[in-house]
Amino acid sequence: MFKKILTGLIDHPFLTSIFVTDFFILLFHKPPFFFSLVMLGVLMGMCMYFGQKLALFKD
Repeated sequence: MFKKILTGLIDHPFLTSIFVTDFFILLFHKPPFFFSLVMLGVLMGMCMYFGQKLALFKD
């Protein structure tokens, strides 16, 4: 399962870098409220995209 996650993240380096940057900004920095809502929406969308692409429990 972890190997499938890592290969999926390595296959999409641009989206992975946006995902990691967005996650750590929201985790360690307090952006303005509206900006944090937009970033949280982007983070949720990327989580859904990666979840659909990886399909961990399909096999």
